[in-house]
Amino acid sequence: MKNEQRMEPPAWRSQVFIYLGLTSLIWLVFGQTLGHPFVAYDDQNYVYENPAVTAGLSSDGIRVAFTKPHARNWHPLTTLSHMLDVQLFGLNPAGHHFTNVLLHTFAALLLFSLLRRITGSTWRSAFVAAIFAIHPLRVESVAWVAERKDVLSAFCFMLTLIMYARYVARPSTPRYLAVLVPFALGLMAKPMLVTLPFLLFALDYWPLRRLKTRDAGEEPTPSLGRLILEKVPLLFLAAAAGVATLLAQRFTIGYGEQTPLLWRLGNASIACLVYIGQMFWPTRLAVFYPWPTNGWPIAAIALSVGVLALVTVLAFWFRKNRPYLIVGWLWYLISLSPTLGLIPVGLQAHADRYTYLPHIGLYFALAWLAGDLVARFPATQKLRMLLAPAAIAAATWLAWVQTTSWQSTETLWRHTLAVTPNNDVGNYNLALLETRRHRIDDAIRHLESALDGRSDRETSFHFSTALLHNLLGIALARKGREQEAIAHYRKAVELRDDFADAHTNLATALLAKGATSEAIEHFRKAKNLPPEDALSHLRLAAALDRSEQTVEAISEYRRSLVLDPRNPKAHYLLAKALDLAGNRDEARIEAARAVELDSSQPEFKALQEQLNEK
Repeated sequence: MKNEQRMEPPAWRSQVFIYLGLTSLIWLVFGQTLGHPFVAYDDQNYVYENPAVTAGLSSDGIRVAFTKPHARNWHPLTTLSHMLDVQLFGLNPAGHHFTNVLLHTFAALLLFSLLRRITGSTWRSAFVAAIFAIHPLRVESVAWVAERKDVLSAFCFMLTLIMYARYVARPSTPRYLAVLVPFALGLMAKPMLVTLPFLLFALDYWPLRRLKTRDAGEEPTPSLGRLILEKVPLLFLAAAAGVATLLAQRFTIGYGEQTPLLWRLGNASIACLVYIGQMFWPTRLAVFYPWPTNGWPIAAIALSVGVLALVTVLAFWFRKNRPYLIVGWLWYLISLSPTLGLIPVGLQAHADRYTYLPHIGLYFALAWLAGDLVARFPATQKLRMLLAPAAIAAATWLAWVQTTSWQSTETLWRHTLAVTPNNDVGNYNLALLETRRHRIDDAIRHLESALDGRSDRETSFHFSTALLHNLLGIALARKGREQEAIAHYRKAVELRDDFADAHTNLATALLAKGATSEAIEHFRKAKNLPPEDALSHLRLAAALDRSEQTVEAISEYRRSLVLDPRNPKAHYLLAKALDLAGNRDEARIEAARAVELDSSQPEFKALQEQLNEK
């Protein structure tokens, strides 16, 4: 007892030192983001251009968070966290970045606490938590406000595992409920946590040792049936979150629906190895990695599948003496599986943020393997004492440098093009930026670079190619090159007939050229594509008006006003059309409404006076 009392103070002090060290490392690397603005890449959809979020936290906002998709996803807890940030900090990006860094800090501290609790190893747990905390692959999840869902779900994920460890130590109904609550919250932050019940099975094998006979004198382990039954409520919650996510993303999935299944399978196998390579050599990282233009070579896919199979066999072979190897490897593969693109969402081949939780499995497998090797070969002890701090120092420096690329939208995409030169998404986003700055020649150059070498036969990339043609058409039109603009709009709608903006832009350009009939055809297509909006009806109505199809024009004006009743221009144009059709009483009402909504327009007042005189 006296020996235990003498050991407690140093153990307590070492833990405090580790907690403070982890916190210091994280804020040293990511504290710089408090001086960064939002970036015009999803931040606008998640925060500063999303009316539901910019309104702050309210009862109506809570209802919206749970009942409507947010940025094409269902993650109500993430949505509420953004609303709360607006409530507390307004649209000052420093506050939003602060929350991201704080949540990441909590996740890293909880990871250390979890590993130390279930393994009893303080310094190996500290090393794993440190590498998790400041590895350069974490930058995207922490420095990007739109990736709040990563750090928030990770915080809930760690809480769930800690509650599970408490439940395993002394099972009871309250302790089991304490597992369900943070898991449910985590699913509402990011549905990627659907794999957590399967990870619990892996932890049951090691280090919790619930799937094998314990030493004499220890309590018997639960039966396999009991362990499965424990996970059923968790699996039910995961299934519900999965269904909600698929419903929210049903339109997003269309972005990659033409990508052949074999391409997706090949890319998934290669991505698994790419992430491992990036773990050891985290350089040339980018916010977006494009698919190879013609897919991955068969030889590369075969090699990646072979390597994955070999590692799996080896981990299984050593499971008795080195159980952490199979557990760490399964942790990696299982938690990574929802992001491998087998169900296509988005245009990326892989993404740094997808490694946020999966890499933990590889970290602890390697840390425990290194510890066992040192125990077996004591001469390597000094080497480990040098390599561990060196690895942490190198990761800290690389992460700090990588974080600087998030200083602005421009630095983000210029860095992306520097490390991935043939990046069409990088060129597209820089072109958007240059267009807003009225640097049209630079925008055209980026868009032409993005389109260079693309083939119309590459149907897997029709969506992104159509985006490029549409924006290039806009840029060319602003330079007065209307015929070239029309050609690119035509190419965009040829590639994606459901591209409403391209149909609208083409129709507008054709209308200016006097091709009214064809313009009306494209305005009709744009109007019929979801989601329905007032402007599409208004544009079609104006085109019909010009072609003297007054009755149909009036119908379209009316529909536009149903969707947007406070548009004075629509009331004015409807009044003119009604007057032309001989319905002067209703025309006077519409003209009066236009003046009521906007009395600064002289043509509105002139029409009202003219109608009142008739």
